[in-house]
Amino acid sequence: MSTEADAKPESFAKDLDVTMEGQESSGKVYRLDEVASHNSEQDLWMAIHNKVYDVTKFTDEHPGGIEVLIDYAGMEATYAFEDVGHSLDARDLLAQYYVGDLHEDDRTEKAATAETEESGCVIV
Repeated sequence: MSTEADAKPESFAKDLDVTMEGQESSGKVYRLDEVASHNSEQDLWMAIHNKVYDVTKFTDEHPGGIEVLIDYAGMEATYAFEDVGHSLDARDLLAQYYVGDLHEDDRTEKAATAETEESGCVIV
């Protein structure tokens, strides 16, 4: 006898916006060299998934400490952000620090949703 509890849930991951693509654009576009000029504890920006964030006010609250933020200050930090495995709550929190989009010439491939050629499945 099969019950509703036995049924396999549909993958919730397919609807998650792990790359922040759903973030409404501010209309502002920044070059990576401009982001790079914001590389100090008092003025700390970084690019994650082709979005630019001013995380200056978050440095004291970051659970991983300020050091890791300083290590990626003014840089493209998508790999580091994903490597840690940030929660959905962390991704939601990041949205409040959004200042604009990375210029299309400086954008990186979306590694977190890259489709593998062999399997055709989406990696999240």
